[in-house]
Amino acid sequence: MKRLVLASNNAKKRQEIEKILAGLGIALLPADSTVFVYVEEDADSFLGNAKKKAEAFAKANHLPALADDSGLCVDALKGEPGIYSARFAGEHACDADNNAKLLAEMAGEEQRQAHFMCVLYLAFPDSEDGLSAEGIVHGEILSQETGDSGFGYDPLFFCPELGKNFASASAEEKASVSHRGRALQSLSAQLQARFVDLDLP
Repeated sequence: MKRLVLASNNAKKRQEIEKILAGLGIALLPADSTVFVYVEEDADSFLGNAKKKAEAFAKANHLPALADDSGLCVDALKGEPGIYSARFAGEHACDADNNAKLLAEMAGEEQRQAHFMCVLYLAFPDSEDGLSAEGIVHGEILSQETGDSGFGYDPLFFCPELGKNFASASAEEKASVSHRGRALQSLSAQLQARFVDLDLP
């Protein structure tokens, strides 16, 4: 079994990633079971943050490391919260805080278009050449929270492709269209294409 360090302690993200990469025979090692590195996400882009996290964990653990940075970009808010999605309502905000702020910011707004973006970066401990992939899904911001699945902004993000919001979709439905699912499918294709060249333990 080949191994990758997942540079995230978010259990729900890990579950999504594990399901999609399972077919490649890759075991994901959660960050809390490895040499943990605190990485300040101060880059000015999703790619910059993902690359910074992946490279730090790869170097610290002497293993390939996968990181993602993702967020919600709302047209009416000029792309916010974007790279600040996890801390939209403050540095120590929880999902409920962020959703409440988004609802307040969007109160009375007729333009509800938004998209989720995810950028993945796979870093190697002995190489500066990593792999990156991105995924986007378009949708609309609801006027109230619905559903009890998923996490983050899922209760407020309506996906036309599914005909429901992410928090009302099954894990399989969400993965089939989600930003993270699409980024992982792209990365998976790159891994399959280059598998013989990748030095995975």
